[in-house]
Amino acid sequence: MKTKRPILLIVLVCFLSFGVFAQEKTKKELKAEKDLQQQKEIETLIDSKKFDFEAQKANPQGGRLIFLDYNTYFLKFNTEKTTCDLPFFGRGFNVPYGGDGGIKFEGTPENIKIEKNKKNYIIRATVRGKDDSYDLMLSVFFNGGATLSVNSNNRGPISYDGEIRAPKTEKSIK
Repeated sequence: MKTKRPILLIVLVCFLSFGVFAQEKTKKELKAEKDLQQQKEIETLIDSKKFDFEAQKANPQGGRLIFLDYNTYFLKFNTEKTTCDLPFFGRGFNVPYGGDGGIKFEGTPENIKIEKNKKNYIIRATVRGKDDSYDLMLSVFFNGGATLSVNSNNRGPISYDGEIRAPKTEKSIK
């Protein structure tokens, strides 16, 4: 009888410890949770229609991929006012004299359409700037990566690769 108690106690402790190990999450489960959380954050940004696109690469039509430095090129999308400052590499048809050569505009987006696919969102909008009209198509992936295609009346098409983020507010800048 005395030898059965310690053996029974050891067996009981082993079964309890297996239950603890079974509750630990695997790397796949942790990655899946992280991906799902990131997807929800992107979905929230898209639903609010307020986000910033930061360009990291430019891909002009008929040209090579160009890496952009300093993270200073952006598209700030908002339903009231969209602001853009992106470099342009390509063919210009009717560019105003003395222009800086980049795609810079401010305006209110029109005809905003959002589609959700299995792997991404596609956002389409038209913005009329001071000298031109721009058709924007933004493909946003669930991990935050994005591709922006810009078509205008006075320039050849160009696309940019980058990321979207929540817009910076006055408090977060200080």
